[in-house]
Amino acid sequence: MTSVYRFLSLSVWGSLPSNIQRKVSKYYSQVYNKSFTKYIIKPYCRLNRLDEVYLNQFRSETGSVNYSSFQDFFTRVYKTRPKISSEYIWPCEGLLCDKGKVGELPAINVKGDKKNIKAIFGKQGCNIPNTHYFTNVFLHNNNYHRIHAPVSGTVKYIEHIPGDLVILRPWVYKHDPSLPAMRNERVNVTIEDISGRYWYLSIVGGPAVGTIELPQVVRKGNSITIGDEVGKFLLGSTLCMASPQPTDTPNNSQVVVAQKY
Repeated sequence: MTSVYRFLSLSVWGSLPSNIQRKVSKYYSQVYNKSFTKYIIKPYCRLNRLDEVYLNQFRSETGSVNYSSFQDFFTRVYKTRPKISSEYIWPCEGLLCDKGKVGELPAINVKGDKKNIKAIFGKQGCNIPNTHYFTNVFLHNNNYHRIHAPVSGTVKYIEHIPGDLVILRPWVYKHDPSLPAMRNERVNVTIEDISGRYWYLSIVGGPAVGTIELPQVVRKGNSITIGDEVGKFLLGSTLCMASPQPTDTPNNSQVVVAQKY
C-alpha cells in the first residue's frame, strides 16, 4: 500500500504542473471554510482520539465559543500560551520523522537529481554548517497547526520557495521522509539567537494547503521571543529545522509546542 501511495503522490499527482496542483488544492481547501464542515469536527476528534483535556487548551481564532468550520478548528489557537521552562523549545506539534547531523545525512533523489538536505532551506542552505542538527516534524491533520519561535532572537531572513504539493505523509517515504520538503512549496525563516547562532526553519506546504501565513511581527530585522508565533498553515504541513543545538528526543516521537527541544 505504501508503494501505491508513493506512486500516486510522485508519479501521478507529482507529475502535474505545480500551478495545476495549487489550483486543485485551492478549490479543495475552500470546502473546509464552509459552515457545514463544522459538523465533522466532533466525529473527526473521536476518530483521532482527541480528548477533552487536549481540546480544552484551544479556542477559535475568531474568539467565538464554537468553531464555525473545520478550517476554524484547524487554525485553533491556545487559550493560554504554554509555559516555557527551557532555553530552546520544539516550535510545533507533530511526529518527529527525520533527524540527524546535517553533514551526515544522505543525499535525497529529487526527480533524478541527488540533493543535500540543505536544499530544503533555499538560498540560506549554503550557510548551514555541517555540524548543525536537522529535524523534520510532520504535522498530521489532527495536530495544532501553528509554528512558534524555538528560541529568542532576531529574524534575519525570509524566503518563499514555490514548488509542488506532493503528499507529506512520512510513512509513504520510509527511506527518505524529507523528500517532500525538497519538492514542495515552503517559506523559510532564519533566526539569529542571542548568542549569535543561526536557526533555520522551513515551513513546508502539502496538498490542500490553502496558504502559509506569517504574522506581522515576522519580518526581517524584527526581534522575536521564544514561543512567539512564526506562522500557521491552512491545512497540511511539515516543519523542518536546522539548529546549532542537538535534541535528545528519539526519532518517531510525538513533540509538543513549548516542550524542551
